[in-house]
Amino acid sequence: MEKNSIDQFENIHRSKINTSNFGTLAIDLGSSTTVVVFQRENGQPPELLDLPPITRAPGEIPSLIWKSSEKEECYLIGQEIIDLNLIDEKENNLSQDFKRWIGSSEIAPVYDSKISPEKAGEILIHTILGKVSEQVTIKRLVLTAPVDTYREYRKWLVNVCNSLEVKEIALVDEPTAAAMGAGLEPGSKLLVLDFGGSTIDMSIVALEGGEGKASPIAQLVRFDGKNLEGKSKQVLRTAKVLGKSGLRLGGKDIDRWISHHLLPEEKPTNAILRKAEELKCELSNIKIKETLVITKQVKNNKNEEKFLKLSKKGLEELLIEKGLLESIEKLFKQTVNIAKRNSFELKDLDSVVLVGGGSRIPLIKNYISNICNSIPFLTPPPIEAIALGALNLTPGVQVKDVLNKGVSLRCWNKKHEKHIWHPLFLAGQTWPTNKPLEIILSASINDQLSIDLIIGEPQEEGSKEIIYINGLPSLKTIESKDIVKRINNTIISIPLHPPGKIDQDCIKLIFNINENCQLEIEGIDLRNSNEITNKNLGEIR
Repeated sequence: MEKNSIDQFENIHRSKINTSNFGTLAIDLGSSTTVVVFQRENGQPPELLDLPPITRAPGEIPSLIWKSSEKEECYLIGQEIIDLNLIDEKENNLSQDFKRWIGSSEIAPVYDSKISPEKAGEILIHTILGKVSEQVTIKRLVLTAPVDTYREYRKWLVNVCNSLEVKEIALVDEPTAAAMGAGLEPGSKLLVLDFGGSTIDMSIVALEGGEGKASPIAQLVRFDGKNLEGKSKQVLRTAKVLGKSGLRLGGKDIDRWISHHLLPEEKPTNAILRKAEELKCELSNIKIKETLVITKQVKNNKNEEKFLKLSKKGLEELLIEKGLLESIEKLFKQTVNIAKRNSFELKDLDSVVLVGGGSRIPLIKNYISNICNSIPFLTPPPIEAIALGALNLTPGVQVKDVLNKGVSLRCWNKKHEKHIWHPLFLAGQTWPTNKPLEIILSASINDQLSIDLIIGEPQEEGSKEIIYINGLPSLKTIESKDIVKRINNTIISIPLHPPGKIDQDCIKLIFNINENCQLEIEGIDLRNSNEITNKNLGEIR
């Protein structure tokens, strides 16, 4: 059973707005397309904004940045790059598919733009804000972020937003926003698959409400720990994410797979990749036969004619060979296992929500349908769904999210006389924490002057990560030796006065996760009752 239209989507106005409007702007920055939606405070339906010359269609901006001058900070944005036929010229002046690399410690050579990914995203957001502000007053800005790179992406967004003159700024992860945008009834539990241009995000979300309870509210992350202005004084309501997982792999990678598979000797230029994307989209039409071969003509770097030829069956075989279904199954199992820690069973699912261009591939949809035992599907319009869900955010909401990955502390094990990674919080732990976690640490040597706190993130064995080999995306299985990964290079050192003795219990620490998903600690020295003041170990996720 599938529901293809939601009333709220049918009511969207695709029109320009006048300067008397005050309201909320939602930006869903995508790898291929960035969506911009505005909702006025008088309760009128959301509007997909027309922002010429950067919009391709109302609300839709191609995620492209072009540096038009070597000496000055002069950039072209979105559709104007396509209209000026610049997309195939001097590729390193062009930034595209930059979203996946924002916050990444290593950027693959496949991204060869002169513009850094963070700079490209910042330029796009600032340009959008500037153009929208010419027409309206933005009282609240809602932004979306992928699950797999949430922590790094959030840090970048916070820095970008520090320079924005908007009083209220909120952040919501993309699959949760998709759930809110799907229009399900209060009390529903749903699985969201968001298959975008550079990431696959999966989450299980419980929409609170129903049976006399308050209506559901979208998950909301507040910047800088501040409540939004004008928060309601009603009892705080909660939107709960039961489990989630993500992978930095998306539709852009499939385009590269197709290009390499059909033209293995050719460098995948923008022109070839665009034709590969067109081929992928046409082969995703459920009405065409499996064996029908579609051909796309393209020219290579030497201006020679080349042809991309592929059938739906051929595409499916390629995706299976590359391990896509195996990766989706792993994400599904990880998400369900985390949700089970929050008293969830698969039979509790009311619906599956598919968003993002990749979710239109019949192979993906059929595979999800099989592993979800034919649970009803919702397929809201993939372009608007996430931005509209983000718009549903309301001030005065208590966040109740779950950790995507666990948190471990490197500490001394007295019994085995060696340092180990001790789990503090497991994947699926809700935050903010209701009760603190206490742990006692001892010295590992005589006359120890301090105890260093190092935080790590467990990596589930068998999980998948994307790597690039000669520019071609490949899926790598995380081995057991990589099980714990340090979250950052920050080390908090707690002085010991007097120095500690070997195996002596020295300090008791109390760990909390605050409303910004930051790990905080405080405690006491057990030997002299001196307080250890509150310290922030940074954002986890």
